Amino acid sequence: MSERTTSSNWALAIVQALELGGVDCVGLFAELGMDYAALNDPDARFPQDGMTRLWQRAVALSGNPAIGLNMAQVVRPASFHVVGYALMSSRNLRDGFTRLVRYQRIIGEGADLNFLPQPDGYALSLAIHGDRLPPARQSAEASIAYCLAFCRWMTGKPIRPREVRLQGPAPTELAPYQQVFQAPLKFNAERYELIFERADLEAPLPSANEALAQLHDRFAGEYLARFCSSRVTHQARQVLCRLLPQGEPRREVVAQALHLSQRTLQRRLQEEGTSYQQLLDDTRRELAEQYLGQVDLTLLEVAYLLGFADPSNFFRAFRRWFGETPGEYRGRRGLAG
Repeated sequence: MSERTTSSNWALAIVQALELGGVDCVGLFAELGMDYAALNDPDARFPQDGMTRLWQRAVALSGNPAIGLNMAQVVRPASFHVVGYALMSSRNLRDGFTRLVRYQRIIGEGADLNFLPQPDGYALSLAIHGDRLPPARQSAEASIAYCLAFCRWMTGKPIRPREVRLQGPAPTELAPYQQVFQAPLKFNAERYELIFERADLEAPLPSANEALAQLHDRFAGEYLARFCSSRVTHQARQVLCRLLPQGEPRREVVAQALHLSQRTLQRRLQEEGTSYQQLLDDTRRELAEQYLGQVDLTLLEVAYLLGFADPSNFFRAFRRWFGETPGEYRGRRGLAG
C-alpha cells in the first residue's frame, strides 16, 4: 500500500532539531523501527506516520511541546533537497516561494502549500495532512519556522512577517514562539500562515542566478516526474485539471485516460489513501484557491473552470471547504471580483 513519505533531507533536519533539544534520535529510531543510517541516503524516504510517531515521542521525552521551533536553528539548503538550491537561485523570495509550492512534494508528501497575494503583501499557507495518524502540531510549526529562518538566511536580513498564524490554542509558554518568529502571533487560525510584506518578497536575492535557477528547475522537475510516475493519485489529478473546464469529469473518462479500468483506478486510489470523489473534491478545492487569486477571473468563470455546470453548486462547495463564500474569501484578502 502506498504511503505518504518524507525525504531523508527533511527528516535529517528534523533529527538535528530534535537532537538540539536533547533527544536521543539514534535510540528513538531503533525504538520506532526506523533506519537512522538512511538519513544520509539522499534518495531515501521515510513514511509520514513514522515521522509523526517521531515527533510524538520526542515531545514526550523532551517535555518540550515547542521543540519543532528548533528547526529555525538548522537551516541549510540541502534540507529542502534540490528545491533549496532552486530557491536560492530565484530572483526574489516571491519567485522562490512559487518554486517551493511547485516542488514541495519532493520534500514531503504530507504538506500542501499555497502562495497567494494579499493586500500589500503575500501569504504562504501550510496544511499538514496525516496518513493513518493525525499530523503532529510540531511538524507544521517546524515547517513554518524553518521557512522563515531560511528566508532570513538567504536575504541576510531580519525579515519580520506582518503576522504569523498558527492553528490550535496558544501555548502556555509564548516566549519560544516570540523569539523565533519576532512577529505578531495569531493562534486558533484557519491555517498555518506567514504573512509577508510585499517589499520583503520582491527584493532581489543576493544569490539570484537565472541560469542556475533553470538548471535546478530541470533537476527538480525530473525528480518530481520520476517520483510521481508511479502514483495514480498524481496522474489522476493531472487528468482532472485538464478535463475540469469541460465539465465534471466522469470516473470512467479519467480511467480511460490512464488506460485503467474503473475498478483498477478505484483500487489504486484506495491503496494511496483516497477515492475518486475525494480526489475530485480536493483538486477542485486546491484549484479554487489558485483561481480566486487571479483577480481577472470572475466568480462565474471560476465556477465553470472547476467543472460546475450550476454556479450555486460551486458556492455550496466553497462554503463547505472554507466556511465562507467565494466573494467573502476575496473580500477578506482585498482581491477584486
